[in-house]
Amino acid sequence: MLKDLDARILRIYQSDPDIQMAQLASKAGTTPAVLSRRLARLRQNGQIVAKEAIINWQILGYKVEVSLRITLDKTHHSAFDNFMSEARKIEEVIEIQTFLGKVDVRLLLIAKDMNDYQKVYRERILRLPHLLEIEPLMHITRVNNKEVLPI
Repeated sequence: MLKDLDARILRIYQSDPDIQMAQLASKAGTTPAVLSRRLARLRQNGQIVAKEAIINWQILGYKVEVSLRITLDKTHHSAFDNFMSEARKIEEVIEIQTFLGKVDVRLLLIAKDMNDYQKVYRERILRLPHLLEIEPLMHITRVNNKEVLPI
């Protein structure tokens, strides 16, 4: 359970990760020294993992986004490990999620255009080990993409 001060710090910090530490301390109602200790503890506890840049891949020329829902042939004992190892090597795969249920894995893939997607799909995706079934879902629009957690 987060303490009130830690929750305030996280709310402010996640909405503006480039905020100056003195300004963050002031907004959170604490001193810079206390803030520094709290941030160090939040990082040490794994509650703050990283500060990262989110790059707009559309501006870089990627126009196609596809989710691939994949069912693996799990008759081989290392099917998941082999699949994950090879899927991580595909640069156009920007996210990998695993699931319990009929679908085992979801890959989020980006491509410059449909020809590029088709090339990646045929030459890289279809060669992944232990594929049983693939269901491509073409993204049309992103309705909700929350970067801020409800703290």
